[in-house]
Order: sequence, then structure tokens, then C-alpha cells
Amino acid sequence: MELHVVINGRKDLAGQLYNQLRSAIESGRLAAGTQLPPSRLLAEQLGISRKTISDTYAQLTYENFLTGVIGKGTYVNARPATVRGKQSHSELASFEVIESWRNMPEFLRHPSLEACLRYDFIGGATSRGQFPQDEWRRCTAHALRQVGAAKGLYSASEGLPALRNAIARHIAFSRGVNCKDEDVVVCNGAQQALDLISRVMTRPGSLVAIEDPGYPPARLLFSSHGATVVGVPVDAEGIQVELIPDGTQLIYVTPSHQFPLGMPMSQARRVALLERAHELGAIIIEDDYDSEFRYEGRPTDSLQSMDERGIVAYVGTFSKTLLPELRLGYAILPPAILDAVIRAKHLTDRHTSTLSQWTLAKFISEGCLLKHIRRCHAIYAGRRERILARIDSDLSPWFEAVPITAGFHMVIMGKVPIDIALLVELARKVEVGLYPIAPFFYQRAPQNGLLIGFGAIETLDIDIALDRLRDILQHVT
Repeated sequence: MELHVVINGRKDLAGQLYNQLRSAIESGRLAAGTQLPPSRLLAEQLGISRKTISDTYAQLTYENFLTGVIGKGTYVNARPATVRGKQSHSELASFEVIESWRNMPEFLRHPSLEACLRYDFIGGATSRGQFPQDEWRRCTAHALRQVGAAKGLYSASEGLPALRNAIARHIAFSRGVNCKDEDVVVCNGAQQALDLISRVMTRPGSLVAIEDPGYPPARLLFSSHGATVVGVPVDAEGIQVELIPDGTQLIYVTPSHQFPLGMPMSQARRVALLERAHELGAIIIEDDYDSEFRYEGRPTDSLQSMDERGIVAYVGTFSKTLLPELRLGYAILPPAILDAVIRAKHLTDRHTSTLSQWTLAKFISEGCLLKHIRRCHAIYAGRRERILARIDSDLSPWFEAVPITAGFHMVIMGKVPIDIALLVELARKVEVGLYPIAPFFYQRAPQNGLLIGFGAIETLDIDIALDRLRDILQHVT
């Protein structure tokens, strides 16, 4: 890599070089410890004499900007960077737009490694120790060979054919989704799938209906596109279809495992939702984020498999079954919006990393994903049973669990008045991470309860954490 220095004309060459190097060092652009090119190479790059380079290096060394190491080269010395005033966002013509983004809340953001608590009931996270490192490493080696044999061109925006085929087969087997390879669009996580669908379906003022309580990142995303978002209450059977307003163009639901409460949408409610969407000319987004982990009862059909009119966009993710850091998800799209979404994907980021796609395609096709899901299912089932047992016993004076049949989080509702904010604060002091459900309510009055994720906490840590929760409750109630 060549050092960025610009020489203009043939006058004061040493001065030009000196000023640019000193400015780069003082501003921090050339960081402490950076090795500068040998004088001969820099002279060739700039087309000036080697003596000019050597004299400039010597002057900067004398002024303590550089240091020479015999036999190794010339390096930048550590110096405090010069702080220059930059324009404030309040001075820009787009101030109001920037301010709206700066003030947007960050829901469900996972902490950094340093900020993680010892006993964390965070939702949407998995234990790294369960990730099949050996199988993934082998599949990555295969992916590297595929990438190495490619011609160095951009890939298809909709995804590699191998991965689209693997996804179509997997969800047909595990969720009964009715699709062909060409219906699949590979995305950078489910959140990008929601963004792409919203881009092609909404404009400022478009009406979008979401569950209330529901998934805040989806609501904020639709709002960021200028849509008018309406919260529709849920009951024990799911979204209350009769309350979806006229004029709605997009309906976002989590029918298999309602987020955050956990109950599945009833069959009658699913039929009613499909009819209402058809009547409105709306598209339904079915976010099937973690229903592959089912513990009791008969499996429910996906909404997409019941759709005979092509009005359901099915969104899935591998963040819950594998690792969130992989950022791999997909959308199964009806013909009416498929081409538009592919063009939106091409415009926003061309395509998802082909290395990750090849790896995942191999991982799924060899049966590694199903094997991993079965292994995790047994672990999550044990954790779920342990938490439910504690909620039904020594924690029962304060909380009761909302029944769930799938996923790896549950909601526990307060049975008596509890200061949830204080409880969360005190729990953090003893290394227990708790998360209130109040932020998931949008236009309805929030309720008192906690979202208890059991994907990231180790099984042997559950009783320790719940003991600490019980001790706090005994002191504050």
C-alpha cells in the first residue's frame, strides 16, 4: 500500500513533503507505531530524489515526530492528536432528519463482551458453547474453495442458487413452507428482510399494522420509512384482526410465537387475518423467528403455507438457530413483490457475503443444521422446564408465566405490584440481567412483567440467578 502524499509541481519539494507528513502525524491520520516506507520506495512513488526523503525523515526525527530503528525502519512516534472543531449536526440543513435518528431508541441491543453479566436472561441470544465450531469450520473451508474458483464478479442479489435451494428444502421440511428456490431472497439477517419489504411496500403516510405489544425494531424500521404505524392489540389467540384499520397496506405479525408474549395465533385467527389482508389489498409479513424450537402440542402451520392468494411474505433467520453475529436471514416472497425486493436488495448492498452463503449452504445440505437444532432443542427444553418449575414454586408469590410452546424466551407477569425498574437495577448489582416487557408496548398501556430469555444463560446458572432474584423480591416487596 502506498503512503498518501501529493506533490504539486517541482518547487519546495522538501517543504511539501514535510508539511504533509507532519500534518498527518499531528491529526492522527498516521497513527503511532505506523511504519513509513523506506526512502528509496517513497522516492520512486513520488518521483523525487531519495535525498529529499531522507532529509525530511531526519528533520521529523529531530523534532520527535519520527523514530528510526536500526535494521527495521522509520516509525511514527506517539503524539497527542490536534483536535479541530468539526461542524455540528445542528448546523446542517438536514438537522431535523439527523436529530430524529439520533433520538431513536435502541431496543434489544446486545451488550459488548465486557458489559455482559454473569447470569443474563437476555432474549434473542444463544450460548456460544453450543455452536458447532468443527462442522462450521469444515464448511467454511469448502466455501473458501468455491470463492477461490469464482471469477471475482459480484454475485446474484437474491443469493447463491445453492443456498436458496438449501433454505427452500429446509423450511419445507421443518416448517411446511410452500416455496420454490426462486421465491427465496437471502438477506443480512431478518431485519434487512423487513427493511427491503418495507422499502417496496411503503411511502410516507402508508399505513402499517403491527402487534401491540410487539417487536420494537420492526416498528421503528417502518416508521423510519415514513409509514404511519398502528398498534393492534393481541389477545390469547393473537392479533385482533377486526381492529386492523381500513387503508392498511402492510401487516406485521409473529403468529407461531408471538413476540414478546409467546402464545401462538389460533387457526381461526389465521384464517381471519388472511381474509382481512386480501380485503385490504395488504401484504402480511410473517416473522417466524424461533419457532423451530417447539416443546409441546402439535406443530402449527405457517401462515405462508395457508396462503392461496400470494399475500404472505415469510421471513426467517439463522441468528436464533446458529449465532446472531452471522447476520444471515431470508425472505420467502410472493410473486407480487419478489422482483421489486430483489431490485431493492441490489440497490442497497448488492448481495450478502458469498463466503457466508457457501458455508451455510454446505452446512444445511449436509444435515448439520437439523442436527444442531435437535441438540439445542434438548438443552432449551431443560432450561425452560427448570425456569417454569421455579416460577411455579418459590417465585410464585410474585410472578406467573405466560404459557409458551416454542422459542427460547418466555414472559413472566407480575401477580402483585412490583417496581420492575428497581428490580432490574438491583439484579444488575448481583450480576443478573433482567428485561422488562413494558418497552414492547406501543399504543396500549404497558404491563408489569419480565422477558426471560434462556438461550444464552447456562443451565447450571439458572437456579443461582433465580435464587438471587427471589432474595431481591423478598426485600423489596
